[in-house]
Amino acid sequence: MFQDNPLLAQLKQQLRDNIPKKEGVVRGSDRGFGFLETDNRESYFIPPMQMKKVMHGDRITALIRTENEKEQAEPDTLITPFLSRFVGRIKIIKDRLNVVPDHPVLKEVLKARPIKGLDEKLFKEGDWVIANLKRHALNDGSHFAEINEHITSGDDPEAPWWVVLRRHDLPRQAPEENEAWQEEADELPREDLTSLPFITIDGASTKDMDDALYVESHAEGWKLIVAIADPTAYVAPGSALDLEAAKRAFTVYLPGRNIPMIPRTLSDELCSLVEGEARHTLCCELVIRADGSLATDFRFFAATICSQGRLIYDEVSDLLEQGKSESFNPSATILEQLKALKAITEARHEWRSKNALVFGDKPDYNFELDEEGAVVAIHAEPRRIANRMVEEAMIAANVCAGEFLSRTPGYGIFNVHPGFDPEKLAGAMELLTNHNAPIADERINTLEGFCELRRWMDALPSPFLDSRIRRYQTYSVMSAKPGAHFGLGLPAYATWTSPIRKYGDMVNHRIIKALIAGKECPAEPAAELTQKLSESRRLNRFAERDIADWLYVRFLAPSIASGTIYPAEIIDIVRGGMKVRLLDNGAVAFIPAGQIFSDRKRLECSWDDGKIYLDKEARFELGQQINVKLKDAIEATRSLVATLAEPLDVRTQEESIEELEQEVREAQANGQPETLADDEI
Repeated sequence: MFQDNPLLAQLKQQLRDNIPKKEGVVRGSDRGFGFLETDNRESYFIPPMQMKKVMHGDRITALIRTENEKEQAEPDTLITPFLSRFVGRIKIIKDRLNVVPDHPVLKEVLKARPIKGLDEKLFKEGDWVIANLKRHALNDGSHFAEINEHITSGDDPEAPWWVVLRRHDLPRQAPEENEAWQEEADELPREDLTSLPFITIDGASTKDMDDALYVESHAEGWKLIVAIADPTAYVAPGSALDLEAAKRAFTVYLPGRNIPMIPRTLSDELCSLVEGEARHTLCCELVIRADGSLATDFRFFAATICSQGRLIYDEVSDLLEQGKSESFNPSATILEQLKALKAITEARHEWRSKNALVFGDKPDYNFELDEEGAVVAIHAEPRRIANRMVEEAMIAANVCAGEFLSRTPGYGIFNVHPGFDPEKLAGAMELLTNHNAPIADERINTLEGFCELRRWMDALPSPFLDSRIRRYQTYSVMSAKPGAHFGLGLPAYATWTSPIRKYGDMVNHRIIKALIAGKECPAEPAAELTQKLSESRRLNRFAERDIADWLYVRFLAPSIASGTIYPAEIIDIVRGGMKVRLLDNGAVAFIPAGQIFSDRKRLECSWDDGKIYLDKEARFELGQQINVKLKDAIEATRSLVATLAEPLDVRTQEESIEELEQEVREAQANGQPETLADDEI
């Protein structure tokens, strides 16, 4: 009798309207329940039955009900589903296709069917696919997915590469080749510099050599010519190849392979600055003073050069650092070039450390793979002198391009880093004030103030504050208009030194070449292009990291049984534990709170403080180095789980006081001040 009763329906709606609602993001767990986390960091429990309506990562509104004096969230409205296009694996249940999303938290088995044109018989248990979520349980009562693409079989040894590339919608192959490549006719005046002893310095396996260097003494210090390969001589603006390069945006570098932005014949042969081969280049001539500063009278010009030495990083570094190299014995001319470049590097590094900013010398981690794609070894390669020589030369050349394009025409492709996120600026200033930073006001949002702050932090004995303050900084972006690069401490920075592998550098080449030729400049790059470049760079980094995580799990799994101890650095602290980076190989592992200390009630992992407390005493902090052992390597989620190499030293309060008193007595006996630092009390 109450069916279709409008008064009853109205009453139900009124009751529902009076129930508090919250908007937030669903955070799932591997035990069926979840939490609704609001933007202001409130958290509400979602029971298992209600979690069946939603997925981890969904943004929803939920009704907040109180049961047994405890608040619970009941999903009500879907705002943004977490899944749209996703990678998954096929699961066959009763001869019907299902797909399981490839995500560390999502465990849902979704009913699925292939799109028209895909044969259902093509799919086997465990196959990797691309799918789209078509129906969501909160709206339609159940989840349903549509399979759009078969990536590869479940047992394919190359699955990590194919899966990651398709996850980020990156190309799997190089662009198509042209049968007969020809240089575009241009009217650029080109200087003949083929007699000068230009050299290239690259990795042993590098084929796309896009920069060559020549240096000579100058009255003020040194004259350096940076010569860069010129692929725009082959790639006409608006051509099919140009459109493809713009779409790719970058060469994708992954462990064991790369997918070039332009065809390999161009990148590895015709444009590559091969030793003994004449090549058309775009050059910048600049003067570096003896103190490392750049003179203002640099110039850009077109030239033909011929590399007289294809040098390798490690061999050059061995020679310059150790005085000899078993496999490298350069001519007197090339040796003179190398010594001059080393002097320039030392001068520029010193100048930038005092007047701009320099990055810390952290090693690169490189995978050595066999023919099957299995990891043979992981090499930690420090930034040696040869790497730094090329790096300093490229930075100097890009500084010149930044200034050149800022003046005329006032646009190009600039790397811009704004420093602190405006929405997090107040939090950054509060943090710095609490740590007695010499600058902790609005000046940190200026280039000069940011540089002053960074130089002060770089001199601190601990990386703790540096690790914390980075949470308040923003990412660098590509911009058509000049802007400061706070990360480098420079007023403008425009890269043009890697046009073989970066489309933005090709754009800058075309603008610079037009200015040299006295022609009308290409139009200002559209916002869509700069956004595309920024997003592509981000996706490429994600892809490289995802492949690395996969290979780390496979390579390090055997070390679990051996109990190998690894030195590690704490890189993040979250509510459930901490992330560490293994210093020997660069792998990232997670240490759950339960592996830190068994009594979870006595342990507090504070993201806000960047510390982990046991019985209110800080025991770990960001940037701290500790020893760990691997406990699990989970290939399904590409994750490593670690534990402390040694159990936490747990002391009673009485023991701590006794130890502190002993420290005071020893300090008195040694004539040292009695007062201890606040964090020691």
